[in-house]
Amino acid sequence: MNPRPAPADVARRIAERSAQLGLTEGQLANQAGMAPRYLRQLVEADTGFDPSGLLRVAAALHLTYQELLEGRRDPLPGQGGAPSRPVLVRLTTSECWDKLGTHGVGRVVLLALPAPLAFPVNYAVDAETVVYRTTPHGAAAAESGAAVSFQVDHIDDHLRRGWSVLFTGTAHHVNDPDTVRQLDQLPGTEPWAGGDRPLWVSVAPDQITGRRVGPG
Repeated sequence: MNPRPAPADVARRIAERSAQLGLTEGQLANQAGMAPRYLRQLVEADTGFDPSGLLRVAAALHLTYQELLEGRRDPLPGQGGAPSRPVLVRLTTSECWDKLGTHGVGRVVLLALPAPLAFPVNYAVDAETVVYRTTPHGAAAAESGAAVSFQVDHIDDHLRRGWSVLFTGTAHHVNDPDTVRQLDQLPGTEPWAGGDRPLWVSVAPDQITGRRVGPG
């Protein structure tokens, strides 16, 4: 049987989520259907004091009951805090390609108005060229010949270190049937978003840079 979460941890999650949503104590209490004084008592008490009350608080914060008590099961990266005595190191071109590996998930950045737009795509690497699949008229379908940026990063909260690789280049549509068949066989090219995504877009970098950060 799992131990009950500490009231201080639940109180912290309530405070952080309230600040994120811009809710005052009074507003949160009102949305949860209780008096502010009772909300304070509920937050300070053991989580077994009034589970139904905590459930109403969770709903007001747009969280599940489990998320309120135990936190997110898929916490966003970078919440572990910065490393002690951090060191920032520039990656060589070879190290950048090593970080990109054979495939993964990155973000393609396209020029648009009123501002550039970034879209997550799962990519593969073919002869120092990044390729990804999309729909011909989809949001991530860069026009052939368009200037784009591509960014991939990784954060290890446990070890408090991470890296980021960014390159700029020109997008090209892959139309040669033999090349398409070859790309279809690369690992990690099945689109996570599913559906029929027959358009292959390749991006060969004109410039590639990378950095890694970690404890000294």
